[in-house]
Amino acid sequence: MGILFGHWQTKLLLTAMDADLFTHLSGSPATADELAARLGYRMPGAESFFVGLVGLGLLETDGGRYANGPAAEQHLVRGRPGFMGGYLQFCQRELNPAWDGLGEALRTGEPQNRAAREGNPYHSLYEDKPATDLFLDSMDMFNSGIAAHLADLDWSRWTSFVDVGGARGNIAHELVSRHPHLTGTVFDLPPLEPSFAAHMAGLGGTAAVSFHGGDFFADPPPEADVLVFGHVLHNWGPEDRLRLLRSAHRAVRPGGAVIVYDPMVGDAVPSLYATLASLSMLVWSNGGREYSVDECHAWLKETGFRPETVALPDGVNEVLVVAHKDS
Repeated sequence: MGILFGHWQTKLLLTAMDADLFTHLSGSPATADELAARLGYRMPGAESFFVGLVGLGLLETDGGRYANGPAAEQHLVRGRPGFMGGYLQFCQRELNPAWDGLGEALRTGEPQNRAAREGNPYHSLYEDKPATDLFLDSMDMFNSGIAAHLADLDWSRWTSFVDVGGARGNIAHELVSRHPHLTGTVFDLPPLEPSFAAHMAGLGGTAAVSFHGGDFFADPPPEADVLVFGHVLHNWGPEDRLRLLRSAHRAVRPGGAVIVYDPMVGDAVPSLYATLASLSMLVWSNGGREYSVDECHAWLKETGFRPETVALPDGVNEVLVVAHKDS
């Protein structure tokens, strides 16, 4: 019953996000009647809805007035640095409908996202500007946690990098900010270039990061000391992963490296997080799934690299692998 109720709790959260409820309440607590009027809801159902959000810890109530709880104020108010609304809405529009076909995906092995069945789901996704913005918000949210760990690596031996599938440049900006001697390139599909330019401008701009448009299955990546594959390999099947890594080996200069991070799984029973991520790839992508650290090392060795897994702190839902090209 707890698992079943989890679905209903998710509906509370996503319905509140659709109404931008938490932004309405930020700095402006309200009674149930006042909040219902702001949102265009009707009582008494609206009050049950608000009480449900209190039960989730997203709202607090004092003296008959509702206010955001700490987590909602930090992550669910539009414009805040930790805003997760883009990812939640991406799930509602893209991932959750694909999850509705989980049984069919398990029976057929086919993604439940029509665009993925027809080829590369990102081509059609990037034709829809609102959906693209939600997706890019999601990517920034997910890579912000690993960005600091990437920047903690020893970059003194390298001067250039390419972030393959680097979206609007969040990781690239973090790396050049921490290591001013670096120059970076974001290599992603051409429709993302305006989003990249706007995001860089919003971060204060930097001449050290440029955008290179292309399809990494059709166009070779730019040459550099380091190529970064973050949340890329798990989107594709094993043969496509090998294709990408062979292309990377040609682009990486001798003495350089490929850096891979994904929610990989180990030899033991994987975490629920990694399992759910893997099933998300099953229903949404074309052949994607989470893979083991051993599989990752094997693909890297097969394509000419010398891999090593970098230790990360407990609680980081990523595995980071640096694979060296010795010659």
